[in-house]
Parts: sequence; structure tokens; C-alpha cells
Amino acid sequence: MSDSTNETIATVGLGTGGPEVGVQGLGCMGMSWAYGPTHDEAEARATLERALELGVTLFDTADVYGFGRNEEFISPFVRANRDRITLATKFAIERDESDPFGRQRIRNDRPYIRQAVEGSLRRLGVDHIDLYYMHRRNPEVPLEESVGAMAELVAEGKVKHLGLSEVTANELRAAHAVHPIAAVQSEWSLFSRDIEESVVAAARELGVGLVPYSPLGRGFLTGSFVQAEQELGEDDFRRRQPRFTGDNAAANAALLEPLRKIAEARGATLAQIALAWVQQQAQVYGLAVVPIPGTRTRARIEQNTGATRIELSADELAALEPIAGQVAGARYADMSATSAGRE
Repeated sequence: MSDSTNETIATVGLGTGGPEVGVQGLGCMGMSWAYGPTHDEAEARATLERALELGVTLFDTADVYGFGRNEEFISPFVRANRDRITLATKFAIERDESDPFGRQRIRNDRPYIRQAVEGSLRRLGVDHIDLYYMHRRNPEVPLEESVGAMAELVAEGKVKHLGLSEVTANELRAAHAVHPIAAVQSEWSLFSRDIEESVVAAARELGVGLVPYSPLGRGFLTGSFVQAEQELGEDDFRRRQPRFTGDNAAANAALLEPLRKIAEARGATLAQIALAWVQQQAQVYGLAVVPIPGTRTRARIEQNTGATRIELSADELAALEPIAGQVAGARYADMSATSAGRE
């Protein structure tokens, strides 16, 4: 199995003028939100430390994850290692805490942005954020207003670099014209490849890095579950995602067979092959690609970082190529807040 538990990962510049980070980051959301309760907080905290030991330096959270509690959860780790990590967080999504996975409101207006950054700085216990993302785009608010407000935060020293999440190619170009964008964060995996239509090319053209979230298909590509409604807890948001329920789930589980064959032949896990595929898109498209898989355990972070040292052959890539086109169900029940929903 490709874990190489004492070998640090390589680094890459995240976009032109962006921060230098490990070629794989860590998505912190699931440590305290969305995927059911964290039963071992000590192990989750040890996972943050182990990730840093292995060369992971991009740590990603958002103000909406647990309604600020995810930022608070990682705060002690962030403050203890402030000069060694690149801290990313996001603003824009408002939810009702009584219905955490229900309807959302997208806020991109200037007063909200200023309010949001102050809240994140306070919860994280830091004086600046290294990479500040607009989590979702509200097309009713001009990008000049939103990115202009974000640029003011850079000028004031509260933010170092700007990012966008789930934007279209045209939105990225318009935002970049206001202020340089270091990174675009969007879903990208063997199951989700819609950003390859135009967003990836725009990012390459502008010198913007790609930060794929859910590179393991929210865990589905690891083979750890099939029917979300039957196998996952009531407070796991995947129970509400079209790909993981009903007939879609069974159909999608069958798509893992090529992944399983490659993993078995290499003595690797399904997750490692799925992550290796995402990492390899940096070579395919000629831009920085830094996926942010999430995990709560040290064993998984060792396996995940081991995937950065797997290079898939042309035959293996060809075997994996058809998967995304056969996936049943949309990424979200409501795709209107995604780049694909507005392209």
C-alpha cells in the first residue's frame, strides 16, 4: 500500500503569485460537521498535526461549517503553527441552524463580507487569513462589488490571497480583472468533472490554481458506503444527495469496478487511486491542482498523502476515463449555486 508514512509531500505554487503549499491539502469540514458526529476529537486533532508533519500545509474551513464551530475547532492548531500553514476559509452561505442542510441564502454584498471576515478572524484567533474564498456566487450582486470588497481586505492586511468557489469561467475572468485570484475551489473527482468544460481552461489561462473539494466523491469513491439512507446517520448530509440514494446509489457503486481493479493490482486503496487521478490532472491540464480530501484519522492522512506519489499509466487513465459520464444523479439536489448550474 502506498502510504510512505515518513515521507513529506512535494510543494507547488498555488496560482501565479499565490502561496507555496503542499500538493495536497486537508479539508477540515468533516472534523466537526456534515458527516455525522466526531466521536474522537483527540484523534481528529492529532490528524491535523500528522498532516503538517507529512507536508500538508493548506488547511481549509468555512464560516458555515458547523456555524463557526469548525473554525473554532481548528483554531488551537492554527495558532500553534501559524507560520507553517496556509489557512483558507470562506464566506457567503447563510443557513438556519435549526435546519443545517436545508435552504441557504447566498450573501456577496460588501457589508456582509466585512462582517464575515471579522467573525472568522475572531473564531480562528488570528490577525489575517491566507486564502479567503467567496464560497458561492450570488449573480444578483456585481462581481465588482464583491471582489472589490475582498480586495479591500487584502489592502488592510486582513487577507493575503483571494479565492472563489463554484464560479463559471466568465465569472473567474471578471473577478480576476478586479483583483488577482489565487485559487478556484470546485468539486472535481472521477465522479464530477463538469469544471473541465471551461473553468479549468480559464484558470490555466489566468494562472489560477485549482483546489478540488470532495476529490473522493464525499467518500463514495472509497467504497466505504453505497446506500446513504441505510448506512449513514441521520445528521449526515449525504443522505440528501441524489447520487447516494435509491437506484442512483446502486448504479454508481457498480462504476467503482475499474477503480477497484487498479487498486488491487497496485496494492493501494480505492481512495489512493481516486486521489492520484485528481493529482495527475495537474499534468494533464498544465496548472496547479491541490485537492483537499477530508479525514479524521492519522491512518487516512498517511494513505491520502501517499497517493501523491502514485503516477497512473495511460492504460489506467483510459480505464477510469468513462466513469464520470456514467454517474447517475446530480452533484446536489439544487445545482443553481454551482458553476455547472450557471454555465
